[in-house]
Amino acid sequence: MAAAFSRRFALRAAAAGAVAVPVTAYGTQTAAAADRGRGLRVMTFNLRYASDTRPNSWAERRPVMRSLLRREAPHLLGTQEGLYGQLRDIAEDLGPQYAWVGTGRGGGSQDEFAAIFYDARRLAPVAYDHFWLSDTPYLIGSATWGNTVIRMVTWVRFRDVRAGGEFYALNTHLDHANQYSREKSAALITERLGALDPSLPRIVTGDFNVAAHKNPVYEAMLGDGALVDSWDVAEQRSAQYATFHGYRPLVPDGDRIDWILTSAGVRTRRATINTFSEHGQFPSDHLPVQAVVEW
Repeated sequence: MAAAFSRRFALRAAAAGAVAVPVTAYGTQTAAAADRGRGLRVMTFNLRYASDTRPNSWAERRPVMRSLLRREAPHLLGTQEGLYGQLRDIAEDLGPQYAWVGTGRGGGSQDEFAAIFYDARRLAPVAYDHFWLSDTPYLIGSATWGNTVIRMVTWVRFRDVRAGGEFYALNTHLDHANQYSREKSAALITERLGALDPSLPRIVTGDFNVAAHKNPVYEAMLGDGALVDSWDVAEQRSAQYATFHGYRPLVPDGDRIDWILTSAGVRTRRATINTFSEHGQFPSDHLPVQAVVEW
């Protein structure tokens, strides 16, 4: 079975109908005060893998990423594309109150991760696992559906130490090129979600590499009504932008390829596509998508 890496373990191992309204940044003092209680701050974020190539190298982006994450202070953060050293940097920048679970899609610290970070003051992992999006889901690094890039899932069953109760968080990154692989992946994820304890809420974060409402993958993920799109059901939401920008000008009302899905009984109080940058530098080539949820 693939290993899981908490922040502490990683550091030790390394040493050895909604209304569109303005939405306050979650991590600000006002928003933090407003979110006291049951509200869970969730973020999904394709980090763009660390590279030394300028412009937009990891060295240039890391300070902006640090500012964004400290400002927004998510309780739950599903990440895509992070490399092991990059995830260690993010863990350090988030601070000792955070931990994370993940494994490289090539096994161990190899290749990109679909890591899940969490605020350990709010959430405690009860169980976790990884599986690969292939016909052999427990074969590390497997890819059998025509995709040349390995794709996988990380999931965690969390206990909410503040609000009580438990829920599942599942995080993934579907293939960027192969539609057949994406459709097979959606079917496998849906099947695996169906095998989890049906009494518990679930939150699904990911870069799905297709636009919401415009691809069979989206319909497959939401088709039986077990999951809903937090953006669509949010009581309040920010302006919409294409969530992939590639360091080019932002596209208003563009395609959402990064989603936060929830079980139908979860209330989404607000949803945001976050356009934060500093001095013209974005933290990633994707915009993070956020939601405040409760049940």
